Amino acid sequence: MDQHAATRADEPDAAGMAETVSAQAVEDGQAGREGGSPHLTLDGFSGPLETLLTLARAQKIDLSALSLTALLDQLTAALQQAAKRVPLGQQGDWVVMAAWLVQLRTGLLLPADAPAQQDAVAEADRFRGRLVALEDIQALAGWLERRPQRGHDVFARGAPEIFGNTVDAGQAVDVVEFLWASLALFDDDTAVDTTEIYRARPFELYQVAEARTRILRLLADAPEGAPLERFVPEPAGDPDGERWRKLRLRSGWASTLIAGLELAKQGAVVLGQGGDFEPIHVAPA
Repeated sequence: MDQHAATRADEPDAAGMAETVSAQAVEDGQAGREGGSPHLTLDGFSGPLETLLTLARAQKIDLSALSLTALLDQLTAALQQAAKRVPLGQQGDWVVMAAWLVQLRTGLLLPADAPAQQDAVAEADRFRGRLVALEDIQALAGWLERRPQRGHDVFARGAPEIFGNTVDAGQAVDVVEFLWASLALFDDDTAVDTTEIYRARPFELYQVAEARTRILRLLADAPEGAPLERFVPEPAGDPDGERWRKLRLRSGWASTLIAGLELAKQGAVVLGQGGDFEPIHVAPA
């Protein structure tokens, strides 16, 4: 009787012992624990499935002496016992480990010098490489899982501010308040509030854009240029008094100076000054 026949003859006894061994392992807490692998008891080996696969990869155990039937029966029993306690992904890892062991075990059924055996050895080497890659991926996945998660552990900053020369501002309408105000118009019992609301007088000041246009227009008629004060507008008489007139005059000087600096920066005009506190001369570029 050859070795394979002897193995098949021994497998019924090992299968009968598989359920008892697996049930005892689960009761002891060795099989189905999260992050581990089932505890197996086979001919020539007793320990976790992961350790068995590690020894098989390193060729430190005789796989030909192991019973595949006992291995699969014990794994099936462990999966049934740990169905509700172990994550489905962990159970999938157990099945993948058992599949690799079966692949390595079946490769030993061929003669050592047969071409199919050489192909099996090469396939086993590929499986070893895939196992190493799987361990690397699992380590990377665990590292990513332990990192702070956005929206859970850390939170993003608010929207960045919008910087620019102009900002379009629109009217914001509260729909609820608008509806209440509309309903109040149809309420006959409510008297209309005729109290005057104080509104501050808006400042009619000169704008930089107006000063820029005024400088370019006046320079078209004066190619030799002119002092800066010539481009300052003369405010009209204000009915509210001299105080408002002086305020508009200061705004005219400020807007004209800023407009002249912008035009000089853009190369449209040339600014000159004879000395400290001397009048500023504006000329076309």
